[in-house]
Amino acid sequence: MTTKLLRLSAITFFLAAASAMRASIPPAENLLPADTLAFFTVPDCTAFRAVAKTAPQMMFWNDAAMKPFHDKFMGKLNEKVTAPLEHDLGLNVASFMDLLQGQFTLAVTVNGANGHDDTPPGLLLLLDARDKSDVLKTNLAALQKKWLAAGRALRTEKFHGLAFTVVPLSSNDFAEIFPKRTPVSEIGKEPKPDQPGEIYFTQFQSLLIAGSSAKVVEPVAAHLTGGSTPALAADAIFAADKLAQFRDAPTYYGWFNGKAFFNLISQANDDSADNTMPSLMPKLSGAKTVAATGLDGIKSASFALLEMPDGSTLSFHVSAPESARTGLLKILALPNKDASAPVFVPGDAVKFSRVRLDGKQTWADLQKIVASLSPGGLASLNSVIDMANSFAQQKDPGFDLRNNLINNLGDDIISYQKGPAGSSLAALSNPPQLYLVAVNNPEQVIQAIKVIASMASPQDASAQPRDFLGHKIYAITMRPQQSANGTAIKPPPLNLASSGGYLAFSSDPAILEEYLRSADGQSKPLRETAGLADAAQHVGMGGGLFGYQNQRETMRTSFKLLKDASAADATMKMFPPAMREWLDFSLLPDYDAVAKYFYISVFGGNANADGLTVKVYGPRPPQLN
Repeated sequence: MTTKLLRLSAITFFLAAASAMRASIPPAENLLPADTLAFFTVPDCTAFRAVAKTAPQMMFWNDAAMKPFHDKFMGKLNEKVTAPLEHDLGLNVASFMDLLQGQFTLAVTVNGANGHDDTPPGLLLLLDARDKSDVLKTNLAALQKKWLAAGRALRTEKFHGLAFTVVPLSSNDFAEIFPKRTPVSEIGKEPKPDQPGEIYFTQFQSLLIAGSSAKVVEPVAAHLTGGSTPALAADAIFAADKLAQFRDAPTYYGWFNGKAFFNLISQANDDSADNTMPSLMPKLSGAKTVAATGLDGIKSASFALLEMPDGSTLSFHVSAPESARTGLLKILALPNKDASAPVFVPGDAVKFSRVRLDGKQTWADLQKIVASLSPGGLASLNSVIDMANSFAQQKDPGFDLRNNLINNLGDDIISYQKGPAGSSLAALSNPPQLYLVAVNNPEQVIQAIKVIASMASPQDASAQPRDFLGHKIYAITMRPQQSANGTAIKPPPLNLASSGGYLAFSSDPAILEEYLRSADGQSKPLRETAGLADAAQHVGMGGGLFGYQNQRETMRTSFKLLKDASAADATMKMFPPAMREWLDFSLLPDYDAVAKYFYISVFGGNANADGLTVKVYGPRPPQLN
């Protein structure tokens, strides 16, 4: 009896284990084709929903105070996107959203494209319904029945033993979501006919597989049935990124195959080959542009969001080996220098950023990029500088823009912003902001800026700088701007002054004067703000890039600006016409009703031998704990 019981228990155990193994769907990278260009995945939708319920952003969006704004936006989303999608494909979007239990993955693949043909990229969707696989099966069967009744000529194709239903699309499908554009035809060539495409889909256990072509879905079928077709997981570049960027089980993440993408661009036809006319900025081939800008040094790019009880971290990483960095990548690879807030940055600053960018070296690198793109373009740039020198040397024979400005640039750029000085639309739209640039000879730099400004807008030659606590404050007249009704708007002058090795400039004289007074130590510095030091540990301040935002106050200003501007019928001009009927800011609640969802955020960046990384961290608002 005991032996039979043991045998029965063993059989039950192995059957359960086999069932569990059958039900376990591999992660995205083990299913995606080797030619994947980019993908986004939520590894566990059930866990994601649980996290989202307590995430400050989702709590804010679902707050009762946001209901009028929320409902109008969602109504437009249903009217403009969901309803047309359901009409064209005959599916119920809500029923499929309920099936998101395991992974949800969207991917773009090469799909046989070679950079100079009309082959579109492949699109792939993977959806794991887990214990709702029977519901998925029922929904798919109902869909096929609808399509057949609607006259669609469905067919079946098999890949590695999996039967895929193929749904032909018509040129009218998705027309309401993506309005058709008039095709642009080249002279002497017939316009190319539309290719509506097809959808391939099937269900494997609890997994829905849907793709835009056979080349997209066939590798997935192979990976699920034990085929030997290479998967993305075998790609050495992705494997390195997975180990370095996705090791902490992020809530969701995405990946981009930079090497494959820029190779495709480099293979594109050079349409400028037949252009025999000389030009300062001739047409550029994809290969030339990619090489000149240094983008061919990008192996991959990725992002990952990790939601934790104490806050959320969003990480961006570009894999670009130091030995291969040129062009823009060389400029963006900042040195490992302190980027924390200096003591003179006031505690009531609502935004702060610091970049340890070497201005002189950056100018040299930019010139190399321009020269690589177009020698004529570099010649034009130098001619503008020479023209500025000729203009200035009429009064100062020793003036040289390169020496006065470029050669004096240091390696530190700081900016900070304070809350608006008033409650008018103008004050809300233009809060006080100060910029500081490290320079070696401030007087020479100011003289260079005055020369450049005089070429754009007439300056008052008789105007003298004003003295303030032993510093000279210069006022630069800015070029008038044109309003929407055609009238000229005279902007406030740009105020310049130097102190502590920085050239400071702002259109708000009060914030500039405050900076010049900062040496008295009377104001509390930003670096002593509660929570800032702890938050900064998540992103680092020693990689040459750091920033801070007091979201509680910046969102207060944004709410007031959007609500007041909406009442004045002005804010909608800030948005494209297609969005104006979606966003009704007059429906936003009083800010105090939702202020508890906002706190602070920080970001920091660094470069190492493998690539460039930027992290953004938002601690959980204390009032939600």
